[in-house]
Amino acid sequence: MPGSCDVVVVGGGQAGLAAGYYLRRAGLDYVILDAQPQPGGAWQHYWHSLRLFSPAEYSPLPGWGMPRQEGEEFPTAGHVVDYLRAYEKRYDLRVRRPVRVHEVRPAGDFLAVETNAGRWLARYVISATGTWECPYVPNIPGREEFAGRQLHTVDYTSPEEFRGQRVVVVGGGNSAAQILAEVSRFAEATWVTLRPARFMPDDVDGRVLFGVATRAAAGGAGGGVSDLGDIVMVPSVRDARDREVLHARPMFARLTAHGARWPDGTEQPCDAVIWCTGFRPNLPHLAPLLPGWQEGKVATDGTRSVDEPRLYLVGYGDWTGPASATLVGAGRTAKATVADITGRLAG
Repeated sequence: MPGSCDVVVVGGGQAGLAAGYYLRRAGLDYVILDAQPQPGGAWQHYWHSLRLFSPAEYSPLPGWGMPRQEGEEFPTAGHVVDYLRAYEKRYDLRVRRPVRVHEVRPAGDFLAVETNAGRWLARYVISATGTWECPYVPNIPGREEFAGRQLHTVDYTSPEEFRGQRVVVVGGGNSAAQILAEVSRFAEATWVTLRPARFMPDDVDGRVLFGVATRAAAGGAGGGVSDLGDIVMVPSVRDARDREVLHARPMFARLTAHGARWPDGTEQPCDAVIWCTGFRPNLPHLAPLLPGWQEGKVATDGTRSVDEPRLYLVGYGDWTGPASATLVGAGRTAKATVADITGRLAG
């Protein structure tokens, strides 16, 4: 039943579970409220062929490494879901689901967490809702005029549905490159990016990224992960390069009823546009606390909100800690967050 506790964690994906691990270890009274009906966070919604960038041992949550997946060097999204489910059970984390948080607002010495299952009162709140429920599509002229199909990364599942079609894939990151790689085997695919694509060296995978992120988190010398490029050359993307389909056109100026038109007036007909254009932090529940949440990023000192010092944000991207939107990065930022909360409660 709802009540009061030291900490309410909003979100039961990888960042929320990592926070739960450290809260449990610190002996704090906490609850994790997860809107999803099943464990696994956003991983249970990714497209069918998605793989991690690295072997399982390079993507651990705190306390227990991810077991290897038989027959797969790079684990599937389904394997990650199984790991998160087992992790939650292994540490007997206090997760309530499905519970959707509507808002968090001040309530005297507490923060009131209003949900579809009642109200919790907490001394501190850790928001770990991620970005998956807030896909971003740029406001390109002609989007409402286009007669074909438009979908975002969140809607994409497999390439077979585009067989024989003309498809434009928009975006300069890993999702766009991987989706282009497989859609181009079934469809006439065109890749469009706002800026020239930045490919990482072929020998850079999650193992290298793990090391770079670790050094960055420790304040070591050298650049961060983004200095290496934006796109990891996983096998499917290397294959697309070998097939000479990994060539991006500049961003078009508008959509027309039947395709895309570039600034020079050239047009290309297409049947579908796949927007691999990223996400925004899922923060509407924090509107009573954070006046600027609609701009996407909020002012933080580490993971602690500058505007509301009883609020922490974990797992949203580099602005909440180096590589904090990854499995291993979520653990690092959760550890620092819980340590700070523990110290403040003790004081």
